[in-house]
Amino acid sequence: MKVSVVKNILAANDRIAQENRAIFDEKNLLVFNLMSSPGAGKTSLLEKTIVALKDHLNMGVIEGDIQSSQDAERIAETGAPAVQINTGGACHLDGNMIRDTFHEFDFDALDLLVVENVGNLVCPAEFKVGEDFKVMILSVTEGEDKPAKYPLMFHESKVLLVNKIDLLPYVDCSVERIREESLKVNPDLTIFEISCKTGEGLDAWCDWLKGEIKAKA
Repeated sequence: MKVSVVKNILAANDRIAQENRAIFDEKNLLVFNLMSSPGAGKTSLLEKTIVALKDHLNMGVIEGDIQSSQDAERIAETGAPAVQINTGGACHLDGNMIRDTFHEFDFDALDLLVVENVGNLVCPAEFKVGEDFKVMILSVTEGEDKPAKYPLMFHESKVLLVNKIDLLPYVDCSVERIREESLKVNPDLTIFEISCKTGEGLDAWCDWLKGEIKAKA
C-alpha cells in the first residue's frame, strides 16, 4: 500500500536523521534546517547572517538545489565553508544526503551548520535531517494566505522570518495577518520581520541565533 511505503520511507529517514543529530550533539554543533519557497530569500539571509556573525562564530552551509551550484558559490564568497547537494529532481533534502557531506566539514571548527533546503513549501517540512530545529522564510510577495495553505511548514518550524518587508508599500500583504494565521497553526512560533535588502530586523535575528548557539554549547 502507498501509505505503508511512505511510512517506511519516513521511518528510515528518521533513523538516519537521529544518527546525524547524535554526531552534531557530540560536537556541540547547532544545526538548523532553512526552508522556504523558491526566491523567498534563503541564500540572501545566509549571506547577511554570515557577515554579521563572522566575528562571533564559525558557520558552515549545506546547499540543496535541484540543479546548479550558484547558491554554494555565493556562500563561498563570504568565506564560509559550503557544500552543494544537487538532488536531480527531488523536492527536498533527507538525512542520508546530509550525512554524505560530513567528510567535507571540520565540525570541531564550526559553531553553526545551516542546511538550506530545496525551495518548496511542502516536502522539506516532512523530512528531518538531524537538525535542532527548522527555520522558515516567507516573503511578503507570497501573500498572507500561506499559513492556511501550507500549515505543516509553519507547524514544524521554530522560527518564521517574514522577509522583504521593504516591499510592503508595493504589495497587498498584511504582516499582522501573517502573524495571526501563523500563530494559529503554531502558537510557539518565534517571528521576526526582516529585510535582507535594507538590513532591517536582522540584528534581532542574529542576537536570537547567538543565544541558541550559546545554549547548545
